[in-house]
Amino acid sequence: MQQRRAVVSVIGKDQVGIISKVTTVISQNNINILDISQTILQDFFTMMMLVDITNNGNLDELRSQFDTLGSELQLKINIQLEEIFQSMHRV
Repeated sequence: MQQRRAVVSVIGKDQVGIISKVTTVISQNNINILDISQTILQDFFTMMMLVDITNNGNLDELRSQFDTLGSELQLKINIQLEEIFQSMHRV
């Protein structure tokens, strides 16, 4: 089976627990984080993750869970397939 990967982005005002809560959703859905990068610029938090969704292809369910969490934390959380992300950001 070929590996399916997706990109998760998180953007918003910095606050305690963002990484923990986002990675909890990922873990509960049996998704492995392949790479992660996060930075804080003044009070602005950004995080990008590359995740393996080979064993969990239900992106609509993941989007729903991320939307709920994003609303609770006032963050923008997005997930999209890696190939779509790459084609959208090709220079």
